[in-house]
Amino acid sequence: MSDNFSYLYDSPGPRGRRRILIGSVISAAVLLAFVGLGVWQFADHGQLDADRWAPFLQWPIWQYLLVGLLGTLQAAAVTAVLSAPLGALFAIGRLSRVRPIRWLATAYIEIARTVPVLLLVYLMLFGLPHYGINVPTLWKLVIPLTVANSAVFAEIIRAGVLSLPRGQEEAALGLGMLRRQAMRYVVLPQALRSVTPSLVSQLVSLLKDTSLGYIVAFTELLYRGQVLSAFNHLLIQTFLVVTFIYLVCNGSLSAVASRLRTRTVRRGIRPPVAPELSTPITEKAPHA
Repeated sequence: MSDNFSYLYDSPGPRGRRRILIGSVISAAVLLAFVGLGVWQFADHGQLDADRWAPFLQWPIWQYLLVGLLGTLQAAAVTAVLSAPLGALFAIGRLSRVRPIRWLATAYIEIARTVPVLLLVYLMLFGLPHYGINVPTLWKLVIPLTVANSAVFAEIIRAGVLSLPRGQEEAALGLGMLRRQAMRYVVLPQALRSVTPSLVSQLVSLLKDTSLGYIVAFTELLYRGQVLSAFNHLLIQTFLVVTFIYLVCNGSLSAVASRLRTRTVRRGIRPPVAPELSTPITEKAPHA
């Protein structure tokens, strides 16, 4: 076990490592057995026949799916561009010494993280048009995703700010900076650097959430997969291909996040614990 993560848990001894190895071997064997059983069932029912996979060797099929992938990436990119600055703004608001600002930011973050994204999508699809507010299809997906992800980004950034030593802000104040200047030029840049791996990891979840676009008939990957499977009557094959595309995209983002996390640890920066996976962050005295 790497010493870089010794602050998270104690390194296992010889007996612990042996148990971990045995458990890993058993888990891998069980997983391989399930995969083998699934492949055997597919073959037994003719799902692996060449004629069922031949359509996916044609460029028009891939072109149709890649247009959906482009829509997925577009929705994810727009959401990320909007969520990042909003998340930073709400993180600063929750750390503010002005109580009304801190209360409003806290209320938004907690509510946005609690309400299901699907419910927000239905609100955009059925609720707002009832009052004469009808936005383009892309924004029926992007707005709910932005509401949810800006709250998550805010908590990640807040975790980064709270993980910094108090001496960083105190040094900036000692140089004559105002508190808002210390936050903008000293604290926030360092916090963003330490939480960049967590922000990239959140993009994986964001990319998966774009699959809710099928509800509003937005042209994204899953929606195109549904339409294609209804056309060619190859349900299993189509969704296996769609799953493969998702695996490639999300796996690439996960690899980038892992590499960034490794570089962060090598630089001696202690990555903060993601708030959505841990107990609530203990409040310190607000920085701004």
